[in-house]
Amino acid sequence: MSFITHITTHCDSEIIWYTSSLFADVPHGFSTRLGGVSGAPWDTLNLGTGRGDVHAHVVENYRRFCSVIGANPERVVLAKQVHETTVRVVTAADAGKGLYVSRDYTADALITVESGLPLVVFSADCGILLLRDPVTGAVGAVHAGWRGCAAGIVAKAVVELCKLSGAEASRLYAAIGPCIGPRCFETDSDVPDAMRKALGRDAEHNFVYNYTRNKWQVDLAGLNRQWLLRAGIPAAQIDTLRLCTSCHPELFWSHRKMGDERGAQVAMIMKAS
Repeated sequence: MSFITHITTHCDSEIIWYTSSLFADVPHGFSTRLGGVSGAPWDTLNLGTGRGDVHAHVVENYRRFCSVIGANPERVVLAKQVHETTVRVVTAADAGKGLYVSRDYTADALITVESGLPLVVFSADCGILLLRDPVTGAVGAVHAGWRGCAAGIVAKAVVELCKLSGAEASRLYAAIGPCIGPRCFETDSDVPDAMRKALGRDAEHNFVYNYTRNKWQVDLAGLNRQWLLRAGIPAAQIDTLRLCTSCHPELFWSHRKMGDERGAQVAMIMKAS
């Protein structure tokens, strides 16, 4: 499978993060675990709340990450992820939810047409991706682990963003962030079965059976990309960062590798003013 990549690696004040040139005029980024103030086991740029880290450290980490991508940390809006398919339309009334005030919602995808609201989704192996409409500036952030992927959250987020902005899917851009790769994402038959049920034959080239280990090896990024294509986004407008969170513990947290004692990296995007 051919993946297009226009990903740039950035380093500033020990913070390392990634951006896509397809989103060049939009404040956005995929974070790593580097450049923050949190101690072990959240060291150091932990952007996950509710994980046992000192809240003041998490707030400082957001200040640092927002600074390098050009966003206001006081207006971040954090997903509350439950591996379902709720897409929340974010407004100014949501500014600060999840970091400064409690969230009165659950949502694995956030979309907005309002400027100045950094949308945040989390990962520690799951798929995370960003969406943008270059005409209206509408943006979205999506958390798509295998359950959400199989349930169609990616396509649903595209549909809802199009409804919100009046766009056709064919003019949207997408960037898929780091997630667990197929060498490390070994599963039983439940995951391939769910993907076949959801995507039919389009799913087949995204997993293979490893007879030596008696496990399926699943390409989560490839499956999420397949949903974007099915939703109508052209392949040339989909960027994919092919870095495995499990293979690179020096850069990312991985639930499979580290368990629950860890931080979380994020995908963040904001509609420019």
